[in-house]
Amino acid sequence: MFKKQLIALSVMAVVAGGAFAQTPDTLARIKSSGTVNLGVRDSSGLAFTIGGGKYVGFHTEMAERIIDDLGKQLGIKPKINYQVITSQNRVPLVQNGTIDFECGSTTNNAARQKDAAFAVTTFVDEVRIATKTNSGIKSIADLNGKTIVTTTGTTSVQHLRRHERGEKVDFKVVQGKDHADSFLMLETGRADAFVMDGSILAANIARAKNPKDFALVGEAISFEPIACMLNKDDTKLKQALDNSIKRQIKDGSLAKLYDKWFIQPIPPNNIPLNMPMNESTKAAWANPNDKPAEAYSSKLLAK
Repeated sequence: MFKKQLIALSVMAVVAGGAFAQTPDTLARIKSSGTVNLGVRDSSGLAFTIGGGKYVGFHTEMAERIIDDLGKQLGIKPKINYQVITSQNRVPLVQNGTIDFECGSTTNNAARQKDAAFAVTTFVDEVRIATKTNSGIKSIADLNGKTIVTTTGTTSVQHLRRHERGEKVDFKVVQGKDHADSFLMLETGRADAFVMDGSILAANIARAKNPKDFALVGEAISFEPIACMLNKDDTKLKQALDNSIKRQIKDGSLAKLYDKWFIQPIPPNNIPLNMPMNESTKAAWANPNDKPAEAYSSKLLAK
């Protein structure tokens, strides 16, 4: 009798466990609450702040248009709760539901795909080197014996070390707590070069006190497919994000956003980034996909 009771209790526990381990339904939560918790960046090339609680940039404005589409799908006009994320906390905040999704400057790679899902790629960045124009640094080889800064929680220096030409140089690495802190180290001379996504470097240069004192140099170190990130198990939300992005690509509105944020003068200094769309981004838009960065490695090796 006792054994049968144990078996019955075990079965009930399994059933109960299955009931609690439900797939997240962020769209249902958004409809009931009327609020979208959007993860944004404050010093990225694709998403940044201009102060006063105002968040702007290519990816931020694209995300706002995604949310407009979500509202139409759900029959509501959702309020946006902007939450600043960092390279260190973005994955945990997506996993635990603190943010519904984030559109910052996150690279879609195989390691992160184990913990989160990604919408289709909207920007393919190239990891580059930023330095002062008078530094004498023109290529990867010139980094030998230098101090390089990168941002905590990012992968740029790992790509540099794996790069065939990067293996022949020896450099010291220091880390900034965020992109603004990393650029400050370059600006104040605590680092000779800042290695990061080209869009992030260009945006920080544009916001510098003297933008002409800095330059992007050398060849691309790696290719980084950038995409909005969301909970790994929320297939309904991923489909909604993908549909909105594909709509924005098809009707030309995303191209207009690209021109606004990468070609035209941008705040706060009204200086253009002058970053024409690269061929990798054009290809990603022509055939929307969520391929990880590892799928781009063969392209780099072929250069």
